Amino acid sequence: MRLKGKTILITAAGQGIGRASAEACLKEGANVIATDINQEALQKFKSDCPEVQTYVLDVMDSNAIKAFAKTIPNLDGLFNCAGFVHNGTVLDISDEDWDFSMNLNVTSMMRMCRTFLPGMLEQAKITGSSSIVNMASMASSIKGFPMRTAYGATKAAVIGLTKGIAADFVKKGIRCNSVNPGTVNTPSLQGRISSAPDPVQAEKDFIARQPMGRLAEVSDIAPMVVFLLSDESQCVTGQSLSVDGGVTI
Repeated sequence: MRLKGKTILITAAGQGIGRASAEACLKEGANVIATDINQEALQKFKSDCPEVQTYVLDVMDSNAIKAFAKTIPNLDGLFNCAGFVHNGTVLDISDEDWDFSMNLNVTSMMRMCRTFLPGMLEQAKITGSSSIVNMASMASSIKGFPMRTAYGATKAAVIGLTKGIAADFVKKGIRCNSVNPGTVNTPSLQGRISSAPDPVQAEKDFIARQPMGRLAEVSDIAPMVVFLLSDESQCVTGQSLSVDGGVTI
């Protein structure tokens, strides 16, 4: 039970990587607090896993985050998973697209960290360590991809945010790392595939850019999240760890 007794908060936990990570944390003994803006997805999660605590939370609502933080105990771990993938070149990005991508992918993550970090610092005084994990991407400062300019810019910012938090609090028991998935078979990806002019070819194209010859599954990403939230990663901080099927070899 690698997370026994730890209280872990996960955003966008209703489906995809967020839910898979929440389920993996539950299996490792954590007290999991799962949040999502999608109430229906959370209800399904709660039905399947009654032991999980679920809360509807809009991570772009600063006041909602502050109010929510007052209702839960100090955290041992925080996994910021919520995000959005904009499709297009710089010529396709409206001001509204840019603002939404930055607000959801970066600003909301900063607010979550800013809000919950004081309690995590207090918890670290008791346990010795607390861990923040941020969802970044191989499409970021690591590698450029066609039609992912806004997304790549925001995920590069996530990596910078992660390193800044890690540097500021490394001596106070806080670890902060980011995870960079490859192309993962999630509801979000399936939505992008189905909306393509040729969905069959779109899926083939996504698979073709994975050297392993397959899409990653959410079960491929969750173990890295568990590792970074656990005491096994006590000496890992400020790192951007890729689980990308060999894309960035």
